[in-house]
Amino acid sequence: MASEREFHRICVFCGTNPGSRPEYGAAARQLGELLATEGIELVYGGASVGIMGELADSVHEHGGHVTGIIPQQLMKKEEAHTGIPDLIVVASMHQRKSQMADMSDGFIALPGGIGTLEGFFEILTWGQLGIHSKPSGVLNVAGYFDSLTGFLDHAVREGFLTEEHRDGIMIEQDARRLLERMRAYAPAEGERFMGRTNR
Repeated sequence: MASEREFHRICVFCGTNPGSRPEYGAAARQLGELLATEGIELVYGGASVGIMGELADSVHEHGGHVTGIIPQQLMKKEEAHTGIPDLIVVASMHQRKSQMADMSDGFIALPGGIGTLEGFFEILTWGQLGIHSKPSGVLNVAGYFDSLTGFLDHAVREGFLTEEHRDGIMIEQDARRLLERMRAYAPAEGERFMGRTNR
C-alpha cells in the first residue's frame, strides 16, 4: 500500500466576496483551523476580504502559517492582507498563479467566482497535461459546486474528459475527508509527466 503524501503547504482558491450564505465563511474558517492544527501552511491569493480573509485569519488565529501572493495592481482592489506573516507582491496574475503552484503540495477550491474557477481549472489542466502530479480537491460547501460536478460528469459522457481525469478531481462536503483523500492520491500508473518537473 502506498504511503500517504505529506503536505507542507496547500494552496486554496476562493472568493474575495463573502457570498450569500453564512456557511461559506464558516467552512473557510473550519478549513483554516484544520490546516493549522495539521501543521499545513496556507498559500492563497493574499486578500483580507471575503472568504479569502476568513480563511487566512482562521489559519493565523490557530497558530498556522499564511503566505499570500497578490499582484501589485490588486493591492487596493482586493484589500491586501497586511496582517499575515508573508505577503508576496508580484508583477502579474501569471506570476501569482505560477508562484502559488510552485510553492504548494496540493490545491483546494472553496466557493468563489470566475477568478476562483479560473485559477483552479488552470491547475487541473496542468495536472491533466502532466505538468504536475499534485492532488486537487473541491470543498462543496452547501451544494455550491453541485452544478460543476454535474458538468464534469457531462463532459465525461460527451467524450471531452476521461474517467481517469474526472476521478482525480476530488469533491467532498467535509474538509477532513477531502484532506484524507488528497493524502491518499496517487497519479495513474504509467501516466507520462512532462514539462516543468519542479512543480
